[in-house]
Amino acid sequence: MHYTGTIWRPPYEASSLLLEVTAGCTHHKCKFCTLYHDLPFQFRMSPLEDVESDLREAQLWSTDPMAMLSARLQGLPRPERIQRVFLTGANPFVLKYERLMEIAHLIREYIPSVKTIGCFARITDITLKSEEELASLHRAGYDGLTIGIETGDEEALRFMNKGYTAADIVTQCRRLDRAGIHYSFFYLAGVSGAGRGEAGARATAGICNQLHPTLIGVNMLTIYPDSELYQEIWRGSWQEEGEMEKYREIRTLLENLEIPTEFAALGASNAIQLQGKLPEDREALSTALDKIIESGKEDDLREYRVNLRHL
Repeated sequence: MHYTGTIWRPPYEASSLLLEVTAGCTHHKCKFCTLYHDLPFQFRMSPLEDVESDLREAQLWSTDPMAMLSARLQGLPRPERIQRVFLTGANPFVLKYERLMEIAHLIREYIPSVKTIGCFARITDITLKSEEELASLHRAGYDGLTIGIETGDEEALRFMNKGYTAADIVTQCRRLDRAGIHYSFFYLAGVSGAGRGEAGARATAGICNQLHPTLIGVNMLTIYPDSELYQEIWRGSWQEEGEMEKYREIRTLLENLEIPTEFAALGASNAIQLQGKLPEDREALSTALDKIIESGKEDDLREYRVNLRHL
């Protein structure tokens, strides 16, 4: 398989076939992000020959000796068929409609058992597609996009150079709703800065309540020395939230969400992981967060943050 640099995927894509169709990020300007600093280029589109070669290799999964052994250890007669493909790269949905359709055609040709195709997407990627193209992409299998909106806090979006506004999130995700394309959000606790976390959480809930994300996944801002945000802190132009403030922020987000959705904090950036469905698990999630807020120790949580070498 052709893989370039560190491969990132959401926790819930663990069982998906990871297929590289891009590497890097077309935007690459978010002040907090260091995920693609290990690449010698900003963004690259994979040749279709590489994509096709990887799909041919993936075809062999059902007969691979190690896959057969793994299946037997799980009590299965044979490896399960591949039903979902996750396209790798920071935002493969930026690719032109025709390219995405070519990729979908190759996936169907080589692995007809695949039912859906997911990937990371930026809000700005959606603007590049017409209503008809979005609907056609959904029919071709594109579903379950993961969008790192980070926040609905307008000031934070602007300061962090996200490249879109809170209103853009609503406008473009409503277009996905109309096309039938499901999507999940990543929320970044701490992105609003010290003293502004709960206000940012309320603004984000206000945005989410207008939309239909299947999941809202919480990550916690972790600042690394090679990020632009680290330099902003040293210049005194931005102040980082404390760890307990981040949990109060998450609690505020939870209590202000009014839509049915999955709520999760599962990634490595979360020292304490949570998951449940809204509204039915709201009380249990709230109780868990209250316990952290009441008994958590800032120094212990901070130690986890500073020793987190990589996300």
